[in-house]
Parts: sequence; structure tokens; C-alpha cells
Amino acid sequence: MSNEESLFASSAAFSTVFSAGLDGLLKKGGLGPFILVCANATFDQRLYAAASDGLSQLYAVLRDEYVQALQQGREIQAVEEDLLVFLKIHAVGLDRLQPTAKRQEGLWELQFNHLRSFRPKRITSRVPERLRAPFDEAGFHFNKGFMQKEAFWAGELLGRHATLYYNKYPFVDFHGLLVPERDSCLPQYLTEAHHFYLWEATAALAQTLEGVGFGYNSLGAFASVNHLHFQMFIKPEGFPVMAPAWRHNGGEKPYPAACLVFSDAKSAWTGIHQLHEDETPYNLLYAAGRMYLFPRRKQGTYPQPAWTSGFTWHELAGGIITFNREDYERLDAASIERELACLAP
Repeated sequence: MSNEESLFASSAAFSTVFSAGLDGLLKKGGLGPFILVCANATFDQRLYAAASDGLSQLYAVLRDEYVQALQQGREIQAVEEDLLVFLKIHAVGLDRLQPTAKRQEGLWELQFNHLRSFRPKRITSRVPERLRAPFDEAGFHFNKGFMQKEAFWAGELLGRHATLYYNKYPFVDFHGLLVPERDSCLPQYLTEAHHFYLWEATAALAQTLEGVGFGYNSLGAFASVNHLHFQMFIKPEGFPVMAPAWRHNGGEKPYPAACLVFSDAKSAWTGIHQLHEDETPYNLLYAAGRMYLFPRRKQGTYPQPAWTSGFTWHELAGGIITFNREDYERLDAASIERELACLAP
């Protein structure tokens, strides 16, 4: 673990700690760390250059272990999803995994994330009844013992203890999961105090990390873990929702999804609180001195196109993830805008 000063001192320092943590995970071995490092490395070629040798070595160890177990009819002790992803990697070949492809389509950003496409798609038929649900100790959460090796920093951030985890399947640069006060077992329900905390943390970190920001999914808006967390990224070029062409930024073009923009924390909280009162799911994007609020329909209550596994904060902000190359190449701006418009509550 690094201390706060060295991790957040600059983008270069953050990158160094981020990369070193991946190297440390590889050295510890195991299937979960292999998948995490492989996904991060194929997303970011800068990370791949540093991790490729270690990935090849760990892959060979795991491959031989699993092939031998299957030949002998022995059960493989592994998380089922991780094992499925590994077997898909083995079928394709580690050296034939495609790096994440990215392109612009009008104002939108598209990516084909090859390894991420190996995961089973999110189950969207189960609709959360309310925006708030009690923390479930028996469910998945960030206090699980196996999760601690996926943390690359823990310490004080603006007076609160916080933990930063790698995102196992990243879709934005330096993708992390910030969990404030992890041991308090807070559910994924944004309070006024944590909203103001994140607003202030984003502004403070932006002084040394250009393009830092956080995404948030409420329950009903594709939050996959009911343990309070925010998705951290560093993206100096910003997201499509930040483009000056949009009406909410002073331009003339209406944004296809419902989007409210706030430049002060107090009015932003008023907007969030109203959605809480109305039980309207939402996604958030925090940038320095600015917050984008996306009220939307509950997941599972509208027809979802086959080219997505779900519209999260990233999609609402204009970053579209596809799961096969054909969709990546054929998807056009009109199709994207039509589907975003369908999310309006």
C-alpha cells in the first residue's frame, strides 16, 4: 500500500502505484488475480507491456493445473465465473486476446472490450423494489477476505478512511473502486454526507490528477454491489456528455438521455434527494466542480438492445461498450441516441 501523498501526488505517481500493484498480484498467483491483471493489461497497452511476461508465466501454471485436474476428473477449486473466463481465454489463446479497440462515432465513444465480453452478461430481469436495500452480509461485498488482495491503496482521504480496489474488468483508464469506510458496511445508497464528501474529494484530487472523476450507479441503475462504492477513473479528455455541443453545456444539441448538470454541491444534492423521494433510479458522473445527474428507468423494465449488457453511468455519459466486433463496427450514432432516449423516466 502507498500512502496518500505518494499515490495522489501526480498522474505519473498514480500510474506507477497502479502498475506496481498489478505486478504484485501476478507474483501472488491464483486465478482471480490472473483474470484481473489480464483484463487491465488488455485494456491498457501501457500496462500490458509491463505485465506480459508475468501473465504468460502464470497462465502456463494455471493451464497445466486445470488440464491435469480435468484429465483426472478432479473438481477445480475456483470461482465458476473466473474459471469460465479462463477456459475462454485458453480456447482463444492468451497471445491472441485482442486489446480493447476504441473509436469515435459522432460525439460518442465506442469500445470493443474482448476479454470483458467473456463474462456472462448481467442478469437484468430482477428489478430492485426500492433505491435502498439493507447491506447483505451474506451477499457479495468488499469486506470479503479474497477481495483484500485486489486493493491497491487504503488510507485517509479527506478525513475518511477509504480503500481503492482495482476494477476487475475495466472500461476506462485507471479504473478503480473507491469504498469509503469499508468496515461500516454501508449500502449502495448515497447520503448527503457522502455526496458532499465525493464532491470535495473530486475537486481535491483534480489538483494533481488531471481528468480524475467518479461514476456512481444507484440500485435499479445497474449497481452490481450493494456496498457503497464509487468508480474512479482518470480521463483528461473527458466524456462525450461534457462536449460543448450539448444544450446542457451551452450548446444547441439536446442530449438524448435525461441529463441534469450542477456546478455546486448543494443544488446537486437537491436534485439527488428529489430522485430519492420519487424512487427514481439514477446514474452520476462527478468531475471537478461539476456533477452530471442521469434520472432513468429501472433496469429490466424496458427492452434492452443486444449490443449492451446494461446502461450504467459510463453509457449515460456517452461511453458505449460492445461485446463483439460486428456490433462495434456497425453501431451508429442514431442507434445509440435512440436507445439512450428510451431510458427517460
